[in-house]
Amino acid sequence: MRRMALGFLIGTAGLQPLSVLPGRAFLLGLLVTLLMAVTALAWFFRGRPWPVFMNLVIGTGMGFFMASIIAHSLLAGALPTELEGQDVVVEGYIASLPEWQGRRLRFQFVPHSLHWQGEIQAVPGKLLLSWYSRKEHKIPSVHVGERWRLQVRLKRPHGFSNPGGFDYEAWLFQQGIRAKGYVRHATKHPAVDATVSLNQRLTPAGNAYRVGQLRETLRTRILAALDDHPLRGIVLALAIGDRQQISQPQWDVLMRTGTNHLVAISGLHVGLVAGFAFFLMHRLWRCSAHAVIHWPAAKAGAVAALLAAAVYAMLAGFSVPTQRALVMVAVVMLAIIVQRHTRPSHLLALALLLVLMIDPLAVMAAGFWLSFGAVAVIVYGMSGRLAMNSYWWRWGRVQWLVAVGLFPALLLLFQQASVVAPLANLLAVPWVSLVTVPLTLLGSICLGFSTTLGGWLLGLSTLSLDALWWWLDGLAQWKLAAWQQMAPPLWAMPVAVMGILWLLAPRGVPARWVWLVGLLPLLFVSPAVIPQGQARFTLLDVGQGLAAVVQTQNHVLVFDTGPQFSSGFNTGEAVVAPYLRAQGRRHIDTLVVSHGDNDHIGGVAGLRATISVQQVLSSVPQRIDGAELCQAGQRWQWDGVIFTMLSPGKHVHVGGRESNNRSCVLRVQAGEHSVLLTGDIERAAEDELVRVFGNKLASDVLVAPHHGSRTSSTPAFLAAVSPTVALFPVGYRNRYGFPKAHIVQRYRDQQVRLFDTARHGAIELQLGSKDGLDAVNTHRQQAARYWHVKDKPDAKLPHLLIHPADKTFQQNLPAK
Repeated sequence: MRRMALGFLIGTAGLQPLSVLPGRAFLLGLLVTLLMAVTALAWFFRGRPWPVFMNLVIGTGMGFFMASIIAHSLLAGALPTELEGQDVVVEGYIASLPEWQGRRLRFQFVPHSLHWQGEIQAVPGKLLLSWYSRKEHKIPSVHVGERWRLQVRLKRPHGFSNPGGFDYEAWLFQQGIRAKGYVRHATKHPAVDATVSLNQRLTPAGNAYRVGQLRETLRTRILAALDDHPLRGIVLALAIGDRQQISQPQWDVLMRTGTNHLVAISGLHVGLVAGFAFFLMHRLWRCSAHAVIHWPAAKAGAVAALLAAAVYAMLAGFSVPTQRALVMVAVVMLAIIVQRHTRPSHLLALALLLVLMIDPLAVMAAGFWLSFGAVAVIVYGMSGRLAMNSYWWRWGRVQWLVAVGLFPALLLLFQQASVVAPLANLLAVPWVSLVTVPLTLLGSICLGFSTTLGGWLLGLSTLSLDALWWWLDGLAQWKLAAWQQMAPPLWAMPVAVMGILWLLAPRGVPARWVWLVGLLPLLFVSPAVIPQGQARFTLLDVGQGLAAVVQTQNHVLVFDTGPQFSSGFNTGEAVVAPYLRAQGRRHIDTLVVSHGDNDHIGGVAGLRATISVQQVLSSVPQRIDGAELCQAGQRWQWDGVIFTMLSPGKHVHVGGRESNNRSCVLRVQAGEHSVLLTGDIERAAEDELVRVFGNKLASDVLVAPHHGSRTSSTPAFLAAVSPTVALFPVGYRNRYGFPKAHIVQRYRDQQVRLFDTARHGAIELQLGSKDGLDAVNTHRQQAARYWHVKDKPDAKLPHLLIHPADKTFQQNLPAK
């Protein structure tokens, strides 16, 4: 069992690094081979155990095959390219709890039909829709399970693609979401007959979504009972698994203290509920001699535990972590029911195998590795001991085991790990498990028949969280609460795992502490050294915005930080900071904010809250604490790399948009190569730069002014800069249509190599090296996975089609 489960894990995980799924012919051949191998083994080893390695091989093949089939099925539900950006009409059901984010309502939608230009089209998979509220268009009430007809505009799933960043496309793929979009107001461009009403509720919620309706009802009652209590989001998360109400500062505290697992209904809480139900039913069953005679109390308790765990998982919406927890509880309880004594490692292996068979793509989630890793390290560290001392000693050892055992995985997956997690969880886990969760569940149940009693119990649960929060918040304030660093190399992981296994071995194993040396490769990771006189330039993918990083041997400059969205999400914290962490950089020497537009300044606060910044230069210093004005003539040198500020200055005459034309313009010279960062300057500022600097503007790499808008990149400016490579910082299918077709043609006329962040993700060049301009590294191609949106012609931007050729990327544009 253990080897089969391990093989299945290897097979499902082995599929995920592929950029293209294996063909159906290959999978058919694999299936035939597996069936023949199993048949041959069953015949040859009749009544005898199979060879150890064969279980591993068979499991690997089965896992790879099942994961491939599921992946092919999901990819088949992709939105057709020709429907991107078109007004279509969909009919279907609201499939998730509606979530308000500012003026936007977001929900998942399961379509049953799709019409475009009056014709029925293939129905894609699940949709993630947003509905924006406006003064003239108020959003009607939307509830789970209702059937709606909506006019929407869709696009394929697309996320940022940056080193060290979160793979949003992978998350959407695992959730089964095959398109994103927003609801269009029905008065514009109807896609079907004018007599058909659009954006209308067709039928109320039906029986198919009773669980979702129950969850929504509970959410409404809990929020009403707790009014505006600051910790009501955590209560809601513990009750029904809805974490939308948890604020970002609260998430920061939970992350820094390593207690964020407490607000996810996973193994801890489902196991707790199952344990309560087991012991309660066990005790009650023993009170009846007649009942005990007919059925053992342990079996009755196991059935009650299984039912209670299933109900709790249902309230949590059967999320992926909850499904894993329910399977693990079911395995344990079924072992009790069938009266089979099984080793914990065998139960863990069976649970792992069942989880992967139910959802082979679960390996794409970090929570899968952390949850099974935590259980595995606890089983290993607590089994085979002769004496386990007191309860508190055992509980403390569990926290030690989890902290040490998951340390390598946390560094690899998140580039950070909480140092105070053992201390925080030592108190937080029993407190939340034994006090907060029971009060929350009892209060939620009581709301069904008594809002007064239910509200009082929920109030007690918030009081218990208030008592705990000061402890967690105090630990989070410690500067060293979280260890952050670049991800360790893959070769360091098996060394660390071997060291941890030896370190956590039973007492009596010799030289256990010596194996702490195995952790050193994780901690003392140094980034690749940039030679003196060279610079690593990276244009990050922040959607429709700009963020760039220039690294020298010992210094870091960040130019703009990308946007902040209405939900509070900002790319300074979500993109720039993780990239710097992945590069092994712990601070920023100079942050340049070109001007005050949101797509350039929006991430400043988030970035400064995450990583220290020594100096800030901006054309709008009044909007940033401690910032200084960027001015033409500012010049400095780091490690042989020269930085020169060319604008704004007295020579800039305001024209067009004042804030755009006063953007900071920075030129970076490293050896024979140079890059020009222009912000959002337009024609007036470009003309002044040409008049003042002339051919001194010449640069090998140009970050296209104002994202390639029609008001910039004038012929005179391009002639003066004379770039070899042009980079467009644009968002996928952005509403402005950047870069404009005639602007792209203007670059083409000068034989400039073109790249854009929408198709290539983060773009990196090594300035000053021998092959700096030839070796243009694009993250979307380097980190390509089979679920990523492929680089295909864009119906909205057919003029910009760039594809890889060998190690560099050349133009392959259609004739004009």
